[in-house]
Amino acid sequence: MIPNFQAHPWHGIPAGKNAPEVVNVFIEIVPSDTIKYEIDKLSGYLKVDRPQQFSNIIPALYGFIPRTYCHDEVKKLAIESGSEDVKMGDLDPLDICVLSSHNIHAGGLLMEAIPIGGFKMIDKGEADDKIVAVMVGDHAFGHVRDITELPEAEVKRLKHYFLTYKNLPDEPAKCRIDEVYGAEHAKQVIEASQKDYANKFGGY
Repeated sequence: MIPNFQAHPWHGIPAGKNAPEVVNVFIEIVPSDTIKYEIDKLSGYLKVDRPQQFSNIIPALYGFIPRTYCHDEVKKLAIESGSEDVKMGDLDPLDICVLSSHNIHAGGLLMEAIPIGGFKMIDKGEADDKIVAVMVGDHAFGHVRDITELPEAEVKRLKHYFLTYKNLPDEPAKCRIDEVYGAEHAKQVIEASQKDYANKFGGY
């Protein structure tokens, strides 16, 4: 009898058979979390990263796309699309936040999402893109196909979180967002991160 093992969320699950049009997402944290959880790269279990400080609570479901990695190809794309002072990718799976009208109580789960855009974030010289997506079939957001279709306030709310979530009060910004891009560029970022994963770990 062949024993069953839980797949590693980063390495053992595909990005999705229709990626980058529709991607698998492993959710690490949800808006109700006051602790920031992240995947332990060795074991695949969620671990406590740090307590969330002050009022910077994630405004959407947040996690990563399996079998992605941000290194040379992601860096190259950031530079080609106009960013300066980019030394490397952030050496992590590609981050993604997923908009949904549903109240999901905890992370550690998989879902399918449709990328609609993203933020070209540069964090201390590292390309640290944040893909924005909508949950497949969501009643409020599921029809959206590009970030330009979202209310401006929704985009600003996400952007503000990513610009401030690492900061203490009165500290200067530790990162910057060079561009808010649409669905087509988001798909290019996903494909670049898949190439980086293949170069680092093998085929995807």
